[in-house]
Amino acid sequence: MDDIPAIAPVAALLADPARSAMVWTLIDGTTRPAGELAYAANVSAQSASAHLAKLVDGGLLAAEVQGRHRYFRIASAEVAALVETMASLCVAARIPQPPAIARAAPLFVHARTCYGHLAGEVAVSLLEGMVRGRWLRPEGGDFIVTPLGERKLAALGIDLDAARASRRAFARACVDLTQRRAHLGGALGDALLDLCVKKGWVLRQRRSRVVTVTPKGAAGFATMF
Repeated sequence: MDDIPAIAPVAALLADPARSAMVWTLIDGTTRPAGELAYAANVSAQSASAHLAKLVDGGLLAAEVQGRHRYFRIASAEVAALVETMASLCVAARIPQPPAIARAAPLFVHARTCYGHLAGEVAVSLLEGMVRGRWLRPEGGDFIVTPLGERKLAALGIDLDAARASRRAFARACVDLTQRRAHLGGALGDALLDLCVKKGWVLRQRRSRVVTVTPKGAAGFATMF
């Protein structure tokens, strides 16, 4: 069993409701103090300290000391992706969701990253526009780029050959956690986000998965289809 990844310890960390609540509170990429996380998890400060220590030791959270206070954030993009994937699975399986998902921060709901592609309201609207405009055609859990889509995406500046050469799925339907509809994932989704950043349509935020759609980006998205 030496070649089996250590899944069980990670699962055990997230199996506790208080710890999962703390991690979910940080899913938007923010850095928050222990007191705020204790409140979110509805536990005492002493209990929160013990839970946070386990999450840091387990590699799910990172801690920063500022003066007399400690602040916590999700340790890596891989951890954030794991948590959101698990939450998306719960949504897809129609498991009743806690109120925390429904009251996710508005900016997080509007536009953020998921792995290396766009997620949130903006991303769902983009995918629906590409399907409605016949750039993409659904096929199972993936999408096929139509001849019209080939021309349109190339005109935008997306290298489709490079995206297809990736070892990852080319154009995948990724269930959006907050919208409960699909956004575009896979290598094509990554290429679209990279293009939006290069064009100045989307601005990344330091240490946050939330992204900002610029006025230039809003105009660009509006004229794409």
